[in-house]
Amino acid sequence: MIGADGSQVGIVPTHEALRMAEELGLELVEVNPRAAPPVCKIMDFGKFKYETSKKEKASRKHQSTIVLKEIKLRPKTDEHDFAFKVKHIRRFLSEGNKCKLVVVFRGREIVHPEMGQAMLDQVIKAVNDIAMVEQRAMMEGRRMVMTIGPRGGVIRPPLGGPAAPGPGTPGAPSAGPGAPAPGPGAPAPGPARLGPPPATAAAPAAATAPAAAPAPAPAPTATAAPKPATPSPPAAPAKPSAPESAKPLGKS
Repeated sequence: MIGADGSQVGIVPTHEALRMAEELGLELVEVNPRAAPPVCKIMDFGKFKYETSKKEKASRKHQSTIVLKEIKLRPKTDEHDFAFKVKHIRRFLSEGNKCKLVVVFRGREIVHPEMGQAMLDQVIKAVNDIAMVEQRAMMEGRRMVMTIGPRGGVIRPPLGGPAAPGPGTPGAPSAGPGAPAPGPGAPAPGPARLGPPPATAAAPAAATAPAAAPAPAPAPTATAAPKPATPSPPAAPAKPSAPESAKPLGKS
């Protein structure tokens, strides 16, 4: 048995070792069960598990995982699809992954394997600057398979954090051709602010607009002059009516 301080205690019965661990407030952990007799150690098991997981996380942080990406092609893949697939292959290789190129033959295309080999040669020619062949083309049933990987100079981009603004970035400060160089006592320019501009003091209230000019008096409307009254013609004199007793002269 190994003590809590790492010293060799010797061969101790199980119940005695459990009592010693209980007195120290720790646990009795079996370190090597295949030894004869088995090796145990008095320790804080919770703390031991925490430190072990912490070491595993630190080791995984510094290692990179390489993934094998598969890209399927056809012997008669047209130019647009070919350019689209080559774009994905370049992105996979720039991330540090490998690519498995697969040319699938259908029907009587299998009797012309040279067409599949020509398609793979076009891919290698398009990504030759960042890729290298790791496995030559070989037939697997009705498929022709080739594996390529990134060259040694390809660097995997960082996993997190925004990239620093370059000289062409709108947020990066740039000095014009006629700008004077800062003197030795001038403070160094601070980093460019990428967010919205800081809030400024409220602008002074706009001057009051001048009062509107009074509306002009309405122009006098022309009224028709009164026409002179025309005199009415004099009334005709009434005819004298004959009396009822009067009778016309004549024969009776």
